[in-house]
Amino acid sequence: MTTRQARAIEVRGLEKSYGTLKVLRGVDFGVEKGSIFALLGSNGAGKTTVVRILSTLLKADAGTAGGNGFDVATQAADVRESISLTGQFAAVDEILSGRENLVLVAKLRHLKQPGKIADELLERFSLTDAAARKASTYSGGMRRRLDIAMSLIGNPAVIFLDEPTTGLDPQARVEVWQAVKELAGRGTTVLLTTQYLEEAEQLADRIAILHEGRIIVNGTLAELKRHLPPAKVEYVEKQPTLEDVFFAIVGDGRKSGAVRTEK
Repeated sequence: MTTRQARAIEVRGLEKSYGTLKVLRGVDFGVEKGSIFALLGSNGAGKTTVVRILSTLLKADAGTAGGNGFDVATQAADVRESISLTGQFAAVDEILSGRENLVLVAKLRHLKQPGKIADELLERFSLTDAAARKASTYSGGMRRRLDIAMSLIGNPAVIFLDEPTTGLDPQARVEVWQAVKELAGRGTTVLLTTQYLEEAEQLADRIAILHEGRIIVNGTLAELKRHLPPAKVEYVEKQPTLEDVFFAIVGDGRKSGAVRTEK
């Protein structure tokens, strides 16, 4: 894999087994620079295994994989310099404040003006008012936003988000979605793994479904919808869902009423 690769992420024929258990059975996909790519699948489908290989934490049994033009097997150090990984659980130090967490990471990366970097990220992720508070006092959404902010120190070209909203409440999920959209808007390439269909629908430019170790479909949301029979349009009275009720109560401004639906 060379730096002439046009795509931010390139995966070809990826295979991985644990003993007799074949987790990946020839996975192929590519991710364009500055886009959000969702890898969708149920628990145990192999999503985290793909991310661990791409982030150089795990070696593949066969196939090739690269990030930002570098091969994960032969240029692992270069890959690590240009990517960042946010795992399924927020990796923040609860004893430190939000600002101290960011300053610490900036110092570990030997960056100049760590305080300025921390303040800019706190403002970017709407955490300035909570900067001096210990991370242990943060809500789930705030902790996740802080975790993503920490991952961006050093301006990585590619960021991996492994099931970033698992265990979060609806409002916290929306906060994280907004942060992810902002990342892509600033040119960062995002590979997102999720088992939530709505999350992939809300965020991704392209969606790949990983099932039993293989990518069974890969495309835009519109392209994936073509796998369904033609829609029959009817006008029905939509009953509010529990999510509609929740956001109405907390002031999100959602309204229910007569809408056109497809089935």
